[in-house]
Amino acid sequence: MVEKEYYTLTEVAKLTQLKPHILRYWEKEFPQLHPRRNIIGRRIYSKDDLSLILLIKRLLYEEGYTIQGAREKIGILRGLSSQLGLPLNKTKEGLLLWVREELLKIKKRLTGE
Repeated sequence: MVEKEYYTLTEVAKLTQLKPHILRYWEKEFPQLHPRRNIIGRRIYSKDDLSLILLIKRLLYEEGYTIQGAREKIGILRGLSSQLGLPLNKTKEGLLLWVREELLKIKKRLTGE
């Protein structure tokens, strides 16, 4: 993969193995995903956008989240990464997801849910 500052919709679709209409749909469903537009109005995706798309894909397709659940999970991850002063794509997403799940398990045990 060639490192670029911005990627076109077609390039992102190929890199993520998603169809362009899925990416356009996700823009409507995930407010965090908001690619810029170039001078002629075409979408251009940053590296952060690409990382977010891969996270959304993993949450939906591999971990079985609903769109609403994935939206909430991303909100939590964004909150954690901003508290740590790190951009989302620089955090260890897997570790953060694991820590969150462990904390939820502990909370359930303590509250008897």
